[in-house]
Amino acid sequence: MTAGRMKMMIPLILIILGVSGVECDSHSLRYYKTGVSSPGSGLPVYSEVGYVDDREISNYNSDTRQYLPKTEWMKKLGSDYWERNTQRGRNDEPVSKHNVQTLMSRFNQTGGIHIVQTMTGCELRDDGTTEGYDQEGYDGRDFMSLDTQREIYIPTMNEAQITTQIWNSPEVRWGKRYKNYLENDCIEILQKHINNGREDLEKRGDYTVYIIYMPPEVKVWGHHQSDDVTRLQCLVYGFHPRPVDVKWVRNGEDDVPSDEMSPILPHPDGTYQIRVSVEVPTREGDTYSCHVDHSSLKDETLSVIWDPPGNRLSLGVIIGAVVGIIVLLVVIAVCWKKKNKTGY
Repeated sequence: MTAGRMKMMIPLILIILGVSGVECDSHSLRYYKTGVSSPGSGLPVYSEVGYVDDREISNYNSDTRQYLPKTEWMKKLGSDYWERNTQRGRNDEPVSKHNVQTLMSRFNQTGGIHIVQTMTGCELRDDGTTEGYDQEGYDGRDFMSLDTQREIYIPTMNEAQITTQIWNSPEVRWGKRYKNYLENDCIEILQKHINNGREDLEKRGDYTVYIIYMPPEVKVWGHHQSDDVTRLQCLVYGFHPRPVDVKWVRNGEDDVPSDEMSPILPHPDGTYQIRVSVEVPTREGDTYSCHVDHSSLKDETLSVIWDPPGNRLSLGVIIGAVVGIIVLLVVIAVCWKKKNKTGY
């Protein structure tokens, strides 16, 4: 986390929570892997965050390039564990970059911010039953997921069919192999984490929680779907706590119904992100802005206007014209002065 973001972490509210002592033996282990297309987006190009239940336990991202423990009890795994996973994370970075570029080409995209995210993990319930899951998403939409019963990956959009055909082929059978990991190795790892962190994970009773408020950052962009339709994207990230309201607005007052909204997803630094997309008619005169309401903003709404490329071109033309006029006036002034001196 950068120093700039650390300065924005302002504790605003102190809440006292009273929770009765209830033992719970149902636990889950989840890993979120995120690849981002643009290194200038303000987000790590690659990151991996691990959770046991709702506790962040590990973190790797392409900025730190270190796999780091996020709880004291995770340090019990020893330095070899963290060095080994640091190297794995570094090896996964170029793979993630390739995956992002592959999906962008399948969607005929050449620019903008695009995100590939994987959520994989397992759950051990209090009745002894288990469940594993592996889900892939692109730009906040479901891309494909593992059907553990049939041991195959199911595409949820046309662009995923190439991948699922390869992964489900008799030569690869990735679904069968990964199901075995989720139902065996993953559960064993989860049980080890539960044993190491049981006191922390099952702690109950009165305790004090500081709610840290971090304001959201916003990026907007758009691209033409056709001559008549433009697709606008609003990426909101770096905010905490989780609840947020994001919408597109036309001409400062008319809400534009969203046709695509990603879930609110966790990020490597403990903050969250969400993407909201809309399709709008391409025509002059209308302005569009992304409006964000979040508890860190108090009663204010953060509004970011989308500036179409055509507007930026027009501004450049205007600046060029102004410069040209100034140069012309200078030339006229010099000629006028010379005429007064020579009579020419």
